[in-house]
Amino acid sequence: MATTPATAPPTTATAAKRKPVFVKVDQLKPGTTGHTLTVKVVSCKTVLNKGRSAPSASLNPRPTRIAECVVGDETGVIIFTARNEQIDLMAADATVILRNAKIDMFKGSMRLAVDKWGRVEVTEPASFQVKEDNNLSLVEYELVNVVEE
Repeated sequence: MATTPATAPPTTATAAKRKPVFVKVDQLKPGTTGHTLTVKVVSCKTVLNKGRSAPSASLNPRPTRIAECVVGDETGVIIFTARNEQIDLMAADATVILRNAKIDMFKGSMRLAVDKWGRVEVTEPASFQVKEDNNLSLVEYELVNVVEE
């Protein structure tokens, strides 16, 4: 008589990771998340730099830095909002992989961001030429509420 183990062996289907689906900049849409893309940094400009010398340093001891970086690929460019340590990776002409990126809306236009659930990685230089005349952050969107009758 054969005996069966009390616990079933773990299945590999639940432990297997999904392969990332790389998207292009021109495929990004408002309100979407979970994007993985390879982009080149065109420029990076610091817009907020709150250090420890601020009067509120006792309340929030960690410094906050925010930079707006123009990133893109061969289909277009978009503004990427880099925060704190991400800024150090966003050097001009660097090629980076943005994992689990999301689209935030800022004043009616799209901004790309990577929060604590995503990653910014520097990778080997890409061979594509950035198409700078298609800036998705210049397109203004309007929120329209649809009432179903």
